[in-house]
Amino acid sequence: MCPVIDPSTPTRPPGALTPAGLPPATRHPWTRALLALIALSLIPALILAVQRVTYEQAQKTTALVMDYPALSTQAKRYGLEPQALLDKYRALGVNGVAVYEDTIASLEQRGEVYLKNGSDLAADFPGQGVKTNAVYMRAATPAIAEALRARYTIPTRDVKVDGKTWVEWPSDPRYLPAGPDTQQVNAFKAQGLVLVYRPYQDDAVPAAKVGADWPDVPFIAFTGDQVIGARTPALLEQVDSALGKRMPAIIEGNIQKGLEDLVIDHGGARLFALAPSWQNQLDPLEIASKYNLAGRERGMRLMYLRPYPTVGETEAMLGRMTELLANSGVKIGTPKVTFFTPSPLLKALSMVGPLAALLLLGVSFPLARLGVIAAGVTALLAFGLNTLHPFESAALVAAVTFPALGLILRRSKVTDWFIATGVSLVGVLFVSALGASRESTLGLQPFRGVGLTLLLPLTLVALSFLPRQDIRKTLGDIYASPIRLGDVAVMALGVILLATVYERRGNATGGSVSDFEASLRRDVQDSIIRPRFKEVFAHPLGLLGLTGTLPGYFSGLLILAGVVGQSSILNTFSHFHTPFLISAARVFIGLGLGLLVGVILTALLRFVMRAWAAPRRDPVAA
Repeated sequence: MCPVIDPSTPTRPPGALTPAGLPPATRHPWTRALLALIALSLIPALILAVQRVTYEQAQKTTALVMDYPALSTQAKRYGLEPQALLDKYRALGVNGVAVYEDTIASLEQRGEVYLKNGSDLAADFPGQGVKTNAVYMRAATPAIAEALRARYTIPTRDVKVDGKTWVEWPSDPRYLPAGPDTQQVNAFKAQGLVLVYRPYQDDAVPAAKVGADWPDVPFIAFTGDQVIGARTPALLEQVDSALGKRMPAIIEGNIQKGLEDLVIDHGGARLFALAPSWQNQLDPLEIASKYNLAGRERGMRLMYLRPYPTVGETEAMLGRMTELLANSGVKIGTPKVTFFTPSPLLKALSMVGPLAALLLLGVSFPLARLGVIAAGVTALLAFGLNTLHPFESAALVAAVTFPALGLILRRSKVTDWFIATGVSLVGVLFVSALGASRESTLGLQPFRGVGLTLLLPLTLVALSFLPRQDIRKTLGDIYASPIRLGDVAVMALGVILLATVYERRGNATGGSVSDFEASLRRDVQDSIIRPRFKEVFAHPLGLLGLTGTLPGYFSGLLILAGVVGQSSILNTFSHFHTPFLISAARVFIGLGLGLLVGVILTALLRFVMRAWAAPRRDPVAA
């Protein structure tokens, strides 16, 4: 009589070990219908993905913009004319300059005004009514003096000293913004340079005059941590009007307060810059690599450059930078910035897929009631973190559901890794369709819940490991299980690895890297699109766990490690300012390397285990 085989129990190749204690998923009557809904919803998501790729392929021009005051300082240090040094750098790829608004101090440096402290003027001309706590100004022409006095709300008066007229200021006016150097701006425009203007803010300038004399340039980059008028609605409205056709720069790592209000009407150009103090700690090749990465993988349209202390270092940086950008297919020119505006209807249709996937995940748990509760909590977290915004919330639902869904539905043999990976890649289309918007592709609205994309799928899969029995009995069994020293060591190692992965999520985190890893990352990312290291390590562990090579609970732990790799796939595509094809290349390179390492690791481990288990000769008997 033939034995009866339970169809819910997956068959395995002869000799393979089954991961201990992992119950199969529940085959719910709704499974086929939910899978059909996911497939249908995938159609609008795929259309949106194609539209996004088309948009991103047209946005591959960047400008190398040199900070002109820093360049002028370097030129003077070497006895060069600023224009001559600029020409030298233009030959190496620089095609733009950033100019700051003049201050009265810069007018003084050019000899357009003369300033003298009241104490000094009183000492030179005693008894002529000079106030020692005031500052006195004389201008090269009366027109300059009158223009400056009319520019501010600060009360001034004329004072005759030794037969000459001085303008008395109650406080030092040197740092007051004084408008653009029009002659300099026009000279740069005549050279065909891309111009970025950097205005200053001061309460002494009336709101109605703010921006009235901004030059006709394509880009405005505000200074400080907020745009002009960020704290005053009326002034911000004036700035919005003054911008006209100019586009504000979106400085990565410094999303200035009030910028989002200006981007609504004017859009924005992503700008990448490094602080001089940090730049000077790194060698030119390292800096060139970072700028190449910004242009290739983060959609930067303005590369804001500052020279090194030496001309030679600056030339080395620029030479390597232009070489890398050319190899990456990024053109140096005048950026023509357009914006990604996906169809709301297609996004609404795409929402069906993640919600159906979350419901399928819940009803597929061995403990159905626990699965439904887990799905409900996941939905509440996603919509709560995104303040009930439907598209962003559904994007987060997709990012945490699809990495877990594949390994909850099937995890009995090694080929199930490919199914889980396919399910995660399906989730990628939903994350992109629902999360990519005008604001997120500009980096203005970071993806909310990034931490959950790594932790929640891990939790969901771990909960699905609970056997199909009263959960109180399961908790009692866990509590009563004897713990060995090896178990403690494995648990501690798992916690350390998980904490490291979580700490170093995203593009810039507090997690540090060794000098070797930093050098390896640079060399790899200069040659190819660097995969995420957590995927290269997690995918092999997941494959190894599904082979059942290791005994006991080790296979389950390795499958959980594999969930980190699946989660990282969705996490990679959650950085919407990174072009879709760049993220895809990063993920597929990571999958290929992970698969290769997994096959080698499994074969090596099986060889070691066979050698360990081989009978040993008794040296005494020998």
